[in-house]
Amino acid sequence: MLLPLSKVTRANAGSKATMLGALRHEGLPVPDGFVVPDDYGPSGSAVESSLRDAVAGELARWGDPVVAVRSSAASEDGTGASAAGQYQSIIGVRGTVEVCQAITACRESAQAAHVVDYWTWLGTEDSPPAAGMAVLVQPVVEAEVSGVMFTPQQSGMSTRIEASWGLGLSVVGGTITPDTYQVAADGTIGCSVGSKRTRIDLDHERGGVITSTVSPDQQYARVLDDATVTALADLGDRIARLLSGPQDVEWAVAGGTMWILQARPITAALPARKVPSSLESVEALSGTAASHGTVTAAARIVRGPSDFDSVHRGEIVVCPYTDPAWTPLFAVASGVVTETGGALSHAAIVAREYGIPAVLGVTGATARIRNGARITLNGAAGTISVL
Repeated sequence: MLLPLSKVTRANAGSKATMLGALRHEGLPVPDGFVVPDDYGPSGSAVESSLRDAVAGELARWGDPVVAVRSSAASEDGTGASAAGQYQSIIGVRGTVEVCQAITACRESAQAAHVVDYWTWLGTEDSPPAAGMAVLVQPVVEAEVSGVMFTPQQSGMSTRIEASWGLGLSVVGGTITPDTYQVAADGTIGCSVGSKRTRIDLDHERGGVITSTVSPDQQYARVLDDATVTALADLGDRIARLLSGPQDVEWAVAGGTMWILQARPITAALPARKVPSSLESVEALSGTAASHGTVTAAARIVRGPSDFDSVHRGEIVVCPYTDPAWTPLFAVASGVVTETGGALSHAAIVAREYGIPAVLGVTGATARIRNGARITLNGAAGTISVL
């Protein structure tokens, strides 16, 4: 039996769906949804037929919209480990057949090699991947602007927001360097405009999503005005109070309406935002401070999975950006540098959980740092010095 989002529990629907259900129950702007529980039934033709019929009924009730099919494992979105980006989510599917195929893919992602590596590194080798996978299905919010927000981790600290055009996949995936907004306890807003060269939107012709180039006038234009930033921060405060702790929130804005797409506990502290000093060495490269720590080691340029075998233990990985398949490198590398991405992206969250320094959004890093060069990476300051 499928579960409406309003009636889920952590035991049958996993963490993501449960937290969104709780927020929706309190009147927050969470899209409607249903959950395929992790105990829906053993595999078999009768179960698959029952699932197809149930999914078809729910989609028909909604008017057959384009939907997002998302993991909601019991083991993800916890206080000690987020599993950020590790499990599968499929955005932009439509119709019973495509949705059921996406549900199967989400379930199977619990056994992916990088997922097992992630939990092994955190010391929980067997139980989380075997714990089952509930799946959440929701209509897609076709966002004009979206991103991630970290609510204040302590009283008196700031709210941190990262934002870009289109769907939030580019922000969480680190494929662009987003705008960063900081809302102080007194309401003062600071802004650093990113280089948002691409955006991700629904592909209405072929299904799924499509990446396109952002027009030059929008690449360096501010995504959010002060009123929207303030409203997001206020919404974040309410979410943190309802969920009893600091939250990592994914949000979207469509047609002037704010939507909450995910909320989970913050698992590791963010480095403070740093204003570059004019006294810094001109030979130092700078980017976004993403994960605490300082390390000096050889740089290893990694442009894709074909370069994974070239990485030696203790080297600093320098790459365009990372995705979940790169997670095993975080257990080998002593630090990470990327050319795009922000401190709230999945790569940054996982680096903090692994306890390795990271600096993201270093323009041209793979060209400016020589393969094998010894570099000092300061993840709290957001700098890289070539020795």
